[in-house]
Amino acid sequence: MSQTTLEMTKELVIAQIEAKALSPDEVQTILRQTHAVLMNLQDQEACREVVPKSVAWENSVTRHTITCLECGVPFKQLSGRHLKCHALNARSYRAKYNIPWTQPLAAKDTTTKRKQLVQRIRPWEKAPQFVKAQQRRNRKATETPKRARTKRAEMAHA
Repeated sequence: MSQTTLEMTKELVIAQIEAKALSPDEVQTILRQTHAVLMNLQDQEACREVVPKSVAWENSVTRHTITCLECGVPFKQLSGRHLKCHALNARSYRAKYNIPWTQPLAAKDTTTKRKQLVQRIRPWEKAPQFVKAQQRRNRKATETPKRARTKRAEMAHA
């Protein structure tokens, strides 16, 4: 039967208390340290899942999920935090599996929703460079255009 991390911590600390007499301060310290170690081990264990058979990266990206090619776990997006469990980052993951750098490491549905959100919010319009360019464009549009001189007019003027 599977135990929670807290239950395992409790049992280990109780065994330590029974083995030798501990003060209340020592019990709290040992409890915290044991729990931290068990949580760390649990995280490491989660990263070491069974590696599935080799799959083409195109098949790992579906409408609702993207499957990690290292451990076979499906996600909506492959985060840097998950890739760190495999000692990889997005660039090295793409290089390892020959994934183009333009391919998002997210499910197609997630990518589509993000694109729609960006089109609706239009964050580039809030950028200082964009605002300055718009102001310059508006000033040029409101100024009266200067008449261009023709060659004939220049010769007559000279």
